[in-house]
Amino acid sequence: MATDAGRPQAARTHPDPWHAATSGRTVMAAVLMIFGGAMAFFEGVAALASDDLFVMTRHYVFEFSLTGWGWVHLILGIVLVAAGCAVLFSGALWARYLGITVAGLGAFANFLWLPYYPLWALVLIAVNIVVIWALCTGAHHEADMT
Repeated sequence: MATDAGRPQAARTHPDPWHAATSGRTVMAAVLMIFGGAMAFFEGVAALASDDLFVMTRHYVFEFSLTGWGWVHLILGIVLVAAGCAVLFSGALWARYLGITVAGLGAFANFLWLPYYPLWALVLIAVNIVVIWALCTGAHHEADMT
């Protein structure tokens, strides 16, 4: 039986997706996460600081107090910025998964926030959906490039 122990290994055709180099999609997703997280943070601060800024709808199914929504968006904003920095500086697979999860939670929270500030919520929903798309397709795109 012959073995290949003495011969040098040929380079792998596909890189390990756990440590794929970051591409433009991943960098774009990280920057959008930092931007969206900052917007969510300021949305939370505005909700905590002033109740007169937002429209109060009656008989909304997902009705929380404005202070409760403020804390939700404040915490989500901080976590989005942290996840965006992790994706930007490490590009690791765990950071991408964290980014996808947090961006999904951000899109869901902004969907529930629609009656309070519709335009801002729609912009953040769109940003979070683009982030999820870029993080989901970025690893496959990077693996095919090398």
